[in-house]
Amino acid sequence: MSQNKLSHVYLTLFIAYLLLLLPFSEKAMQYRPDFTLLVLIYWLIRAPNLCNIGTAWVVGILVDLATGGIFGQNAWAYAVSAFFTILYQRRLVLFNGLQQFIYVFLALIIAQIVLLILRLFSGVPFSGWIYFAPSVTGVILWRIFLMFKQHSDGRPGQI
Repeated sequence: MSQNKLSHVYLTLFIAYLLLLLPFSEKAMQYRPDFTLLVLIYWLIRAPNLCNIGTAWVVGILVDLATGGIFGQNAWAYAVSAFFTILYQRRLVLFNGLQQFIYVFLALIIAQIVLLILRLFSGVPFSGWIYFAPSVTGVILWRIFLMFKQHSDGRPGQI
């Protein structure tokens, strides 16, 4: 994809949203990465003029509607994570693959911590460290994506 178009951004976000709606077993749900947040982070880094904090907020509201959780919790988590991602976006494209890997992991963890705080305030008990497993599987999926992208672009594993 040589030129980023708004239709590409929305198409990939829609596909990630559909992946969110796929039925998983209860055990797999504990490890399922947040596909929509991963795609948001990708576009926030790659094309911040097409995808911004407002987009993250709207996608978070749609995720809240799909998951049936507390209305607005994913919107807050996505917006905070998007702010963190945009904050260092210009430097992030200069980072090597490992630095980007760590940065994306931190963005995923930030979203999970925001969700955890909101859930604790609503009375949902903390389920243990397994709660952070989607961030680990998400960053592994990110690394796999970068490896495939490296083979198609011929560039090292960077965005």
